[in-house]
Amino acid sequence: MEKPCILATTFGAPGGTYKRFAPVVEKHFTIIPYETFPPDQKNLSEQVKVVFVWGGALKVDRGLMQFLPNLKVVVNGGVGVDHLDIPMINSFGVKVCNTPHVVDNATADIGMGLMLASARKIVEGHHYSLTHNNEDLPESSMGMNVSGATLGIIGMGRIAYKVARRAQGFDMKILYHNRNRRKEEERAVGATYCLNMEDLLQQSDFVMVVVVNVSPATQKLIGAKELAMMKPTSTLINISRGHVVDQDALVEALQKKVIRAAALDVTYPEPLPIGHPLAALPNDTLR
Repeated sequence: MEKPCILATTFGAPGGTYKRFAPVVEKHFTIIPYETFPPDQKNLSEQVKVVFVWGGALKVDRGLMQFLPNLKVVVNGGVGVDHLDIPMINSFGVKVCNTPHVVDNATADIGMGLMLASARKIVEGHHYSLTHNNEDLPESSMGMNVSGATLGIIGMGRIAYKVARRAQGFDMKILYHNRNRRKEEERAVGATYCLNMEDLLQQSDFVMVVVVNVSPATQKLIGAKELAMMKPTSTLINISRGHVVDQDALVEALQKKVIRAAALDVTYPEPLPIGHPLAALPNDTLR
C-alpha cells in the first residue's frame, strides 16, 4: 500500500525537524521536504495529505492551505498550538492535532531543575569554577533552601501535578491556584488550594507558572502588580508560555530586587535576542 505524503521541514537541517524523528515518520509517510516544495506543481500539491509542523520554519498560512487541496490534517510536534490559526485551518475542512502528554514528565523535570539551579546557584557556581581568579567563594554562592520551602503552583493540570509530586520529595509545602479546585490531586500531594492567586503569591518562596494556554485571561497574568505581591526573597519560575509573564515588568522587578530571582524555560520571542535585558541580569536563569 502506498504511503501518504507528508510535508515537513528537512530532517536534521538547520531549523528543520530533529533527525531522531525521521525513522518513525519515514515508516508511515513519504516525506516531501518543505524547503524544496514547489507549490506551483499541481500533481505534487495534490499528494500532500499531512503537514507536520516543528518549530517556526514551516508557516501554515492561507496561501499554503490553498495549494494543498487534499490536505487532511496539520500535525503539531508539541503541545502548544498558539502559532497555528486553527479557525483558518478548520475552514478548509482540515483538522489540527498536537502531541499532549508526551512532554509532561520532561517539563516537570525542567521546572524542578530551574528551581534548583536558581536556588542553589548552580549556573553561577559553574561559571565561577571556570573563571575564578582567587579561592574565595562569593557570599552569593550560598543560595537558598528548597527543602521545606513553600512552592506555589499556578495552574493545576497534568504537568503541575507532576511538579507537585516531585516537590513532595523535597518536603515542600505546596500551594496551588486554579480556576477549578482539584480535590483529588490536592489530596494526593497534600496541596492547599488558594482561591485567590494573591494569597499564593504572598505566601510562596517559589512561584511556578504552569498555565498552559495563552488567552486574553492569561496573557501577562504575572505583571508588576503580581510581582510586587511576592516576597522579596522569592523566585518566579515560568514553564508555561512566555506571554503569561510581562517581561518588561519582570526585568524591572529583578533590577530593583522586588523579587530575588527568576528562572525561565519560556520567553518572547524565543530565543531572546542577544543583549536582551533578561539575559544580562545575574539573578535570572534562562533555559
